[in-house]
Amino acid sequence: MITPSKNQRTQEVRWIDKLLPLLGILLVTGGFILLIWFAYLWLAPGVAPYQYQLVEEGEASQFPELELEAWPGLQISKYEIQVTESDKPVALAYFGHRDSESPVLLNWENRTGEPLLALDRKPSELSALAAAIDKHTPADALILAWWDTSRQIRLLSKRNTLFSGHLNEPLIIPARWQESSEAIRAYENQIPQTSPSDEERDQFQRFAEALLRSPEAGVARLRELIGSTQEAYLVIHVSDLYKLGLMYPEKFGVAYKNFAMTGNIHGLINHMKVEMKKHDYSTYTLQSLSDQDIRVFFLTDEQSADTLLARMFPFTGKAPPLELKAAQLVYQQGGYWVYKLP
Repeated sequence: MITPSKNQRTQEVRWIDKLLPLLGILLVTGGFILLIWFAYLWLAPGVAPYQYQLVEEGEASQFPELELEAWPGLQISKYEIQVTESDKPVALAYFGHRDSESPVLLNWENRTGEPLLALDRKPSELSALAAAIDKHTPADALILAWWDTSRQIRLLSKRNTLFSGHLNEPLIIPARWQESSEAIRAYENQIPQTSPSDEERDQFQRFAEALLRSPEAGVARLRELIGSTQEAYLVIHVSDLYKLGLMYPEKFGVAYKNFAMTGNIHGLINHMKVEMKKHDYSTYTLQSLSDQDIRVFFLTDEQSADTLLARMFPFTGKAPPLELKAAQLVYQQGGYWVYKLP
């Protein structure tokens, strides 16, 4: 029988002494890696339940449905929004850009029966608004509007707007997608290639809160936000009512419902009155979506009806916007209303 020598046993002990700490380090490192991996899986936003698929690109003249022929240098990218459970797109999105500028959503066609990422507007209203801003406002005027409208105005009218980033507030998604809200927010933030600063986010929150105040107090807050006597205009769209309600549901009660246009206008009005009585709504205003459809926005209480934003639209049974003394109405077309701030 061969037995190891004293030197061999000494070398084996030394080798084991070196191996054990190395194994310990590997185990600890592996444990940290596993912890990091599990933390990533836990904290990662996941995958959005839909995807943008580019289907067409070209100049504005190639997309007559947008009515943007007056902007020949504008490049348009048309996307279909696809979900796995359907072969047909749930929406169409048209983005516009110039040169290396980040893309701006110019039109959204929702093909579902529920709120989805953005609210529909008539394309003709946006092009008319951009032309009106060129006509009715000085080139150095400051434009205040919801962040998405601000980006559209900045692109088409080349006006200075208080907001320029893709703020993505509020997040408009169906109830079944609420669990994927962080994944959706992360995915949406990738598309415009912009990263708003914390200061801009704070300014937008202050802007939205000003719209919740009484007309006089709200306009004063907007002036305070601007921080100067610069000539300024407030551009609002009737769909801003719903977005403000999503941001502050406890302060601004709003709901909407689409109705088909019929030749019987009295019957349509009766449907609206039935809806108001059924839910005990306070008042309503209209948005034309197309020649076939209208959208009715209902306010749920008198407190909401007395806010700056609500007073700037024509609600049934309420004082008309022309009687508003806090700001001067200078333009109205479709769902857009433009006010000069004092």
